Amino acid sequence: MSEVPIAKARGHLSALVDDARRAPVYLTRRNRTVAAIVDADQLAHLLQDAEDLADIRAVDIAWEETERLGETPIPWEDVKRDLGLA
Repeated sequence: MSEVPIAKARGHLSALVDDARRAPVYLTRRNRTVAAIVDADQLAHLLQDAEDLADIRAVDIAWEETERLGETPIPWEDVKRDLGLA
């Protein structure tokens, strides 16, 4: 893990961006990590993974709610037929 004080990073941004293509570079202020420089493609993958995980958690919550209420889910084929999509 690469850590760089913000004061030092100001003068070396280009090099830090190059370093971040291989691994995140953490910026510190008063010895505390406050930000990170990451490769843009890696960030896009991380954000997509976070969105996917949020969707999975939402489905889990919906299933728990269905079980708690004792409801029976409507089959997808029935929903598509009712909406004229089948």
